[in-house]
Amino acid sequence: MMEGGGSRVFDGVLDLNLIHLFTFYLAAVFTVSTARRLRQYHDVAQLALAAPNRWPRVLRQLRGHWIMFLTWATLRPAAVALGLLLVQMVCSRLIWPTAHLTLRDLLTEWWMTPPVLVAMAAMLTVDLYFIIRVGDIGRKETEAYLDEAEHWLGSWKGPLISMVTFGYINPRQMVYVEVRKAVEEGRGLLHRTLWWVSAQAGLRTLYGLTLWVAWAVHASPPPDRLAPDPPAAILPGPPPPAGQAA
Repeated sequence: MMEGGGSRVFDGVLDLNLIHLFTFYLAAVFTVSTARRLRQYHDVAQLALAAPNRWPRVLRQLRGHWIMFLTWATLRPAAVALGLLLVQMVCSRLIWPTAHLTLRDLLTEWWMTPPVLVAMAAMLTVDLYFIIRVGDIGRKETEAYLDEAEHWLGSWKGPLISMVTFGYINPRQMVYVEVRKAVEEGRGLLHRTLWWVSAQAGLRTLYGLTLWVAWAVHASPPPDRLAPDPPAAILPGPPPPAGQAA
């Protein structure tokens, strides 16, 4: 009895529609990734909301640099990921709603199996890595750093120290240099993150293309044979009955 149940489960896995499963996968990965990073989004939102009132002078120092984060390179990965999900849904639900490709179909066309499996393995590896590995922004440390910078930018101690040391030690200039250094480090981190996000989108696109190409090849009917039996087709047919003769 258990053997029969296991066989039915195995047959069910073999008969899953991989195209619709890929649509579900894209939505599920987006949801899980967002849920895994809710704390990050919360910390960033809290810092952004507190910045105008808590660190106004530091914010003025950043005013000349924040625009570097709002470029097409920043928005491109999110746009590609969303566009890929929309294209997949339109193709699978509207343009080709009857598209159906299963593991059983892939096994019948053995040469299609390796490209699909390799693309799927690469996509799953990168996606799982970024779902499991979620970094910490370090909100407490960031707030302490910004509080110290805001203090030196607004305190009377900074100009006094600069005057006493004849400008050799300028706390406000030091804060400005540290802010620029932090901005450069943030830009480098942003570019590395965008590269990996672009790699995620590229691997998902590659896997989706392999699925659709495999479906198109598997679903295309074989060419019609003009003469199934050429010798018989060449021979003349039997003579008509005598009553039907012209």
